[in-house]
Amino acid sequence: MIEFFLNAYKDVSTTHIVLEFIVFVFGILSVLFAKKENIWVYPTGLIATIISVYLLFIAGYLGDMMINGYFTIMSFYGWYKWTKKVKGADNLPITRTNNKEKTIGFLLFFVTVFVVFGIYKFFDYTINIDNYVDIFASGIFFTAMWYMANKKIENWTLWIIGDLIVTPLYAYRGLGMLSLQYLIFTILAIYAYLEWRKILRKSNLQL
Repeated sequence: MIEFFLNAYKDVSTTHIVLEFIVFVFGILSVLFAKKENIWVYPTGLIATIISVYLLFIAGYLGDMMINGYFTIMSFYGWYKWTKKVKGADNLPITRTNNKEKTIGFLLFFVTVFVVFGIYKFFDYTINIDNYVDIFASGIFFTAMWYMANKKIENWTLWIIGDLIVTPLYAYRGLGMLSLQYLIFTILAIYAYLEWRKILRKSNLQL
């Protein structure tokens, strides 16, 4: 297993490895902060996503690059939402999605899938099986990020599903560090879901 990860970096520059390691560390920090409802989820996340956009552009993975570009934009939006006072409360509360938000989530997913597919076609990229998986995961992650920005507990369910999809995908592509990162993301997302559910249940009891 260790040899598998190391082989992927034999012909990779030191700069690339350092940047990927920074993404690895700050990506995990971002999820840990999100789990605790800590606003630092966004500054740490921005460092990870901005560097990821560059790395994925170099690698030619347009779907993943778009995801991280979107994450960057949504991080600023989420940062604003999480710090904005809502109806006299100090922070945006954790809630479940209503029917309208579920509909928006489905629309985001399908629009994302069609847009990412269209971009692959526009740039005349050969779409292989792993690219279709990438496109599908893009739709899941786009929706998850929007739900997270609005503190909807369903964001964690989508992160778990998406992380489980891309963990083997990145391993297959030889991006060992990113594969390991998303495996850790999966575990952290499960714990985060349980913690947010506990907070949600407690807030409902106080109503």
